[in-house]
Amino acid sequence: MEERGLGPVVGLGTWKTFGGDADLARSVVEAAFEAGCRVVDSSPMYGEAERSLSAALEGRREQAIVATKIWSRSVVDGQAQFARQLGWFGRVGLEQVHNLVSWVEHLPWLEAEREAGRIDRIGVTHYDPGAFGELERALRTKRFEAVQVPLNPFERDCEQRILPLAAELGLAVLVMRPLGEGALVRREPPPEALAPLREFGVTTWAQALVKWALSDERVDVAIPATRDAAHARENAAAGEPPWFGPDERRLVEGLANA
Repeated sequence: MEERGLGPVVGLGTWKTFGGDADLARSVVEAAFEAGCRVVDSSPMYGEAERSLSAALEGRREQAIVATKIWSRSVVDGQAQFARQLGWFGRVGLEQVHNLVSWVEHLPWLEAEREAGRIDRIGVTHYDPGAFGELERALRTKRFEAVQVPLNPFERDCEQRILPLAAELGLAVLVMRPLGEGALVRREPPPEALAPLREFGVTTWAQALVKWALSDERVDVAIPATRDAAHARENAAAGEPPWFGPDERRLVEGLANA
């Protein structure tokens, strides 16, 4: 994956997790980092999550790749969001245009910030397959270096157009919602059903789902969100090889749809 260089790894999402609770953020981030996580993903859309994440990264900032987002229709407001992010994180490893909002307007100043060395990479995200046509148009400008989309056994629309295009263009792919925003883990199969996956290091259903996404060779980072330190540690462990082959991926798909 020349020029991509992010994974495959498990990152830490912050959507609907610790919000403004810096102490909770510290416990979750500490657990995730102890298990090998290095990519953290946030957004101004997530309330006070960025501020809490900044506090949680004190003492380990150099170990982290911070992926966050610009989420505003206004360039002026977007630049103000970025200024706050610089104050919190010092620099941004991956700055993403959240849900394609005003992406044409934001790109020029984001490119200038990348040129100045305050951003490493620029990406773009969307959660809705109905927007994938516009997402594809954005990616075909070849001005983005990463894309973030949902991927799990229930949400596979990105496999049709976005993942092939990302592979063609050499883009890093981040996967949101690998656990289906929790819906998939609430339908956990019996432990014995996971027995064929134990040789892949899988001990929990959440790990099976995260590894299912990462085992697609086009995927670089899966970012399950959690507010539970033990879950963060378990999820991060799914970022280690060996990876699933076609048979193991089909097994996970079958269990998810049982």
